[in-house]
Amino acid sequence: MFAHARTIVTVFGFNIRIDPSWVLIAGLITWSLAQHSFPAALPDLSQWTYAILAISGACLFFASLVGHELAHALTARRFGIDTRSITLFLFGGVAELTREPDKAMHEFWIALAGPAMSLALAFVFALCAEVAVFAVGVGPMTALFHYLALVNVVLAVFNLLPAFPLDGGRILRAWLWWRRGDMLEATEAAARTGAVLAYALMALGLVGLFQGATVAGFWQILIGLFILSAAKSAVDAQRTRALLGNRHVHSVMSSPPVTVSAETTLAALVNQVMLTQRVSFVPVVEHGRVLGHIDTDVLRGIDRENWASTRVGDVFVEMNQTVCVPPDMPVLRLFERISETGQRKFMVVQDGQLEGVISLSDLTRQLGLLTDLGKHQPYTSELQS
Repeated sequence: MFAHARTIVTVFGFNIRIDPSWVLIAGLITWSLAQHSFPAALPDLSQWTYAILAISGACLFFASLVGHELAHALTARRFGIDTRSITLFLFGGVAELTREPDKAMHEFWIALAGPAMSLALAFVFALCAEVAVFAVGVGPMTALFHYLALVNVVLAVFNLLPAFPLDGGRILRAWLWWRRGDMLEATEAAARTGAVLAYALMALGLVGLFQGATVAGFWQILIGLFILSAAKSAVDAQRTRALLGNRHVHSVMSSPPVTVSAETTLAALVNQVMLTQRVSFVPVVEHGRVLGHIDTDVLRGIDRENWASTRVGDVFVEMNQTVCVPPDMPVLRLFERISETGQRKFMVVQDGQLEGVISLSDLTRQLGLLTDLGKHQPYTSELQS
């Protein structure tokens, strides 16, 4: 999801990453604190003091965001769901779970954990502010702690809005999932609330633009567009899960597969196999045993004038687990494998025997057919921990 993000630290086994877009929001928040928030709360201080307070406030705010996402990730781990990473980006932070929860109750607790952490942090910062007032009186430290307490309350309240994909929307989805027994239906209903919030934010942003609040209005429009896009992506992903149901690789693979022997020349491979059969990925088989595969990526690395004198056996990619899947692998797990590795074509192998070939295009074709037929298997759940 965040191809250009970089890991900065690992906490509790989770990689904390920063996306380049985060630099923009970090700069805006720091500038706003230094030029407006702290000068309004504490007039007549030096610019250096405001700068130090602003940098401290921004850093602790983003640390609070990480704490919010860590709560999601730790709760997900409690239910056996791994987290790929926690990433700070333009619109805040996100814990990228490897899969959706299996039960509505798991979804509920995972979603609730983030706002609960933000409220806990707000209480801690408010307590620190009171201690600072008691110890040194009203001053820079109290202003800093009051800001952090307020921003964590705002973070919790905003995330608890019942609009998917916010945490409140996920709580709503968990409840609808438990009540109706169909996660797709619950996701679609929760996503509609997200769309309402998104359009409302964009409308407020447009009003703000006409009233001269350029930065605030533009920001509200961007957040609205992000929520709208995220809600649609979640519905599409859940629809894929529902349509594919419990299908396995063997029900989607191309079989019998087109194969080639190691003795075949590259010229013959291209002219007699790839072009005639319209395939770009061909397993290499010798005496019934799978040796590996050859594809257009391999051919691009060899001069065309050498194809007639070069055998497949001289250049093919040897057998490895990266491109091999068992026939009983769930199709949804194969989608995850494609996402993790970037590999788009696989050999289906069972006990060393080639049973078929499956590609991303096979999966999307099957998904398109199921979509046209309008079939899906409800993704059900019981309210249990």
